[in-house]
Amino acid sequence: MNKGLLSSKIILDLCGGTGSWSKPYRDAGYDVRLITLPKYDVTQVEFGPHAMVFYRLDTHYSDTTCIPISDIYGILAAPPCTEFSVAKGSRPRDFASAMVVVKACLEIIWHCRIYGGLKFWALENPVGFLRQFLGIPKYQFEQWQFGESRVKRTDIWGYFSEPIPVVKDKPADLVTQMPNGRTNARDWAKIDCPPEYAEYICQFNNRDAKRAALRAITPPGFAQAFYKANK
Repeated sequence: MNKGLLSSKIILDLCGGTGSWSKPYRDAGYDVRLITLPKYDVTQVEFGPHAMVFYRLDTHYSDTTCIPISDIYGILAAPPCTEFSVAKGSRPRDFASAMVVVKACLEIIWHCRIYGGLKFWALENPVGFLRQFLGIPKYQFEQWQFGESRVKRTDIWGYFSEPIPVVKDKPADLVTQMPNGRTNARDWAKIDCPPEYAEYICQFNNRDAKRAALRAITPPGFAQAFYKANK
C-alpha cells in the first residue's frame, strides 16, 4: 500500500490514551491526531467553520494544534469511564463532570459533520451508566470475540460499519473462582503491558490508575477489525 496516498485523511482519536484504537490507521498511513491527556483536553477547543484549534496543556497554553475540518475522515472517542462504570459500586458518582467530557467529544463530532465531510464516528465505553444518557448503543462486543482472553463488555455508539468478530464461540475458561467464592474474569487484576505502551503507563503513580489505564487499552484484534470495516 502506498501510505502517502492516505496522508490527507485525518483520524481524530479523542481521549484515546495510548492511541491503541487508532493504531491500525496510523500503521496504514492515515494522519492520526491523538487528542488526549496529558497533552490535550478535549474540552479545551475552539471551533471555526474551517478548522478546530486544540490547546496544548503540557507546554505553554498559547501553543495550539490547528486541524482542518475538511480533512477529518473519521473520529474515535473514548471518554473516561470511571463515573459510568458498574465497578464503582455504591460509591458516589460525579456524572456532571463526566458528561462534560462526553459532551465535548460529541460537539467535536457534530462540528466535523456539519462543516466537513466526516465519514464515520464512534464513541466507546464499557457497558455501564452511560447508556442512561446516550441510549442503547449501535454495537456491543466482548474482548474474547476478537482473540483476547478477556470478557470486558464494551458499548459503541455512532455512525460506522460494524466490525466482524473473529471468534464465534465463547471460550469456557475466561472466568476464575476467587477465594471468597466470587467469580471474576481471568487476568482481571494482573494485566501485561504491551511494550509499545510502557512509557505511557509509567506516568501513572498508583497501582489502581495503572491498572485502569491498562484495561483501557483497545484490544489489537478489535482495533484491526474496526479499521478493516471503516477504512
